Amino acid sequence: MTAGRSQERLAAVSAWCVVATFGAYFCMYGLRKPFTAASYSDVQAWGQAYKPLAIAAQVLGYMASKFIGIKVIAELNPARRVMLLLGLVAVAQAALVAFSVTPAPWNLGWLLVNGLPLGMVFGIVLGFLEGRRHTEALAAGLCTSFIVADGVAKSVGQNLLDRGVPQFAMPAVAGLIFIIPLLGFAWMLTRIPPPSLADVAARSARSPMNRAERQAFFRRYGLGLTLITVMYLFITILRSVRADFAPEIWAGLGVEPQAGLYAWTELVVAAGVLVLNGLAVTISDNRRAFFFAVALSVVGAATVLSSLAAYRAGLSPFAFMVLQGLGLYLPYIAVHTTIFERLIAMTRDRGNIGYLMYLADAFGYLGYVAVLVVRNWTTAAGEFLPFYQRLSGVIAAGCVLIMLPCWKYFANLGVARAAGELDPAASAPAGVEELVAVEP
Repeated sequence: MTAGRSQERLAAVSAWCVVATFGAYFCMYGLRKPFTAASYSDVQAWGQAYKPLAIAAQVLGYMASKFIGIKVIAELNPARRVMLLLGLVAVAQAALVAFSVTPAPWNLGWLLVNGLPLGMVFGIVLGFLEGRRHTEALAAGLCTSFIVADGVAKSVGQNLLDRGVPQFAMPAVAGLIFIIPLLGFAWMLTRIPPPSLADVAARSARSPMNRAERQAFFRRYGLGLTLITVMYLFITILRSVRADFAPEIWAGLGVEPQAGLYAWTELVVAAGVLVLNGLAVTISDNRRAFFFAVALSVVGAATVLSSLAAYRAGLSPFAFMVLQGLGLYLPYIAVHTTIFERLIAMTRDRGNIGYLMYLADAFGYLGYVAVLVVRNWTTAAGEFLPFYQRLSGVIAAGCVLIMLPCWKYFANLGVARAAGELDPAASAPAGVEELVAVEP
């Protein structure tokens, strides 16, 4: 095969990968997020506001799925990915139907069931992309799906509400709309070829990891992984609050939410994040690309802080929400696309992104559940914007402080490895290692 034809085939495969994975994960959001477009202001649950409890119920299931996924996704045989994906989606849609016919507040349990299978979809889809020479670009394309899809799913939900669909039936109707194209994208996933020999030479082979291999990997890089996980926990909290309470944040900014507002904001954010994170694919050296992603995470956190100061100085609500989204999604997407991908590539250790992503995601969503509980008990109605601004300031500052020692840790790790002094039995921080040791 000539070099020209080889490049054409690589471009065709890459385009197919992006369309298939973007589409599959985009459609999953149609089963997860539309319900957040409803206010449920006329419903209470045991004396509490209904919507925060509804979001907490779904996130609780989603969080549990991440802990289960540490084992399931890390050990998943590639041949079983698509069948598992379709089964998980079917369970999630059935839960939405049950949610629509079960009286409130007892239908909250069905949102937990809905979140439980959906939490494993990302790991399944990402598995098709890792370990390739263009993984960052492919994964960046995938990750724009949950930036754009978040806004589009809420816009679809809002549109259905505007058309008179009852608020409890709306999530199931929206899910049906998205399931039809999802089946086509699932078929596309089955046609994605495995990484080539050139991909393996550049990025290392990726394989399922059993429990012993997962624990050994964590022991070797425990402190660095802990710092990344804590940063990701903070960013997950802020990203989830911004996504799930977008109507309340816009209202606090003095803007009446319209069906297309969510989608337009996230389209602008997605474009910026895609370009900046996608630049990592131009860096062939795995170590340099890793540190580029760490630096991008610090820049993102600084952008969040800057947006708060700019809003107080008169920045428009739309620009404020765009800068907030850009700042929090830069580190969030960097973890998904580059940090873990290049960590495995530069160490050449046996592993896969699925394990590392689900380790980080599990604790990220655990933190979000805790914030939801605290917020529901301590924040009065109509005060959501001040709560969000305080939260974003604390989280952004914390991320900057965390990523600086993270940079130093991995820089020192590279020096030790080059000198042959790296101890493969190095212990991880006790508290986190104990949590990993008892993973399912």
